[in-house]
Amino acid sequence: MSLKGSKTPIIFILTIDTEEEWDWSGPFPQKVANVNNIDKLPAFNNICEDLGIRPTYFVDYAVSDNKAAVETMLTFTTKGNCEIGAHLHPWCNPPYYAEVGEAESHVINLPVDQVSNKLDALMESLEAGFGVKAKSFRTGRWGINKNVMELLVNSGITVDSSVYPYYQNEHFSCVGSPTLPYWPDLNDPLKQGKQQAIYELPVTVGFNRTNFELSNNVHVAFAKPPLSWTRFNGLAWHSNLLRKIYLCPELSAPEDMLTLCEKVIDKGYPVLHMYMHSSSLLDNQVGLLECDQNPFDFISDAITKVVTQLKTHYDIDFCTISEAADKLQSMDKPAV
Repeated sequence: MSLKGSKTPIIFILTIDTEEEWDWSGPFPQKVANVNNIDKLPAFNNICEDLGIRPTYFVDYAVSDNKAAVETMLTFTTKGNCEIGAHLHPWCNPPYYAEVGEAESHVINLPVDQVSNKLDALMESLEAGFGVKAKSFRTGRWGINKNVMELLVNSGITVDSSVYPYYQNEHFSCVGSPTLPYWPDLNDPLKQGKQQAIYELPVTVGFNRTNFELSNNVHVAFAKPPLSWTRFNGLAWHSNLLRKIYLCPELSAPEDMLTLCEKVIDKGYPVLHMYMHSSSLLDNQVGLLECDQNPFDFISDAITKVVTQLKTHYDIDFCTISEAADKLQSMDKPAV
């Protein structure tokens, strides 16, 4: 793979879901949650600073309500080189209503009054702990709808990042959403609208083929009956015929992430939005990451490889998510 270079600056964002750690195959932790992974963030943030990255930390209640975790993060967040956003995990964010199962772990499946109360508690906790009023937001486990979007606007959130392009499961869907940043329709946030109170900035997801829509249609068709028996997607991945790629060091190798970067830049994307979870930096945790080596080193090395290559071939403009939103809005790029 060879990156081609570009005279136009490419905005680069790294967003980090900053949260508790737990066995993702087990029950959701409620009321009591471990946040030992936060101890890894000062060293990780130093690596980001050395690379020029201006991270956005989407912080959830388990972290913001933990005095030691907040004090640890304040050692670097007060430098002004990153942003604190809000991240709502409904299972460990008061008030508590009932046991949380798979469906209820997605914010969009909860009654709007419960989400409103939880969001208020989260925003108050973030402001008390970090001394800032969060302007950016991501739902826990992705997904956005009319009710949640309206709550965000009323809470003063101006940038949302809950859209996960080309992804759906039985509990939520982002299929059909724009893949570029856009002003969402408040009645249907997966569509572009005319309001300008809140901006949507999806993470970067795509394929190793130029036609993302066709690639996704093929990928989805072979992922379910009657075609899943062919195991086409696995064969296509290993043969490099068709790969779905996430700009995420927990899910994709550096070479694949660079392929995705080249594809989206060739398609005219003005932004690269990488994402990850803070909990994946901790040893012996169950999450997205599967690797034999130290996870902190694995993720740090992957990000370093990608960013170093990008800086060699492109003019990279590192931004927090709110900084990126301001610049993208001024560029007035249409969604696709």
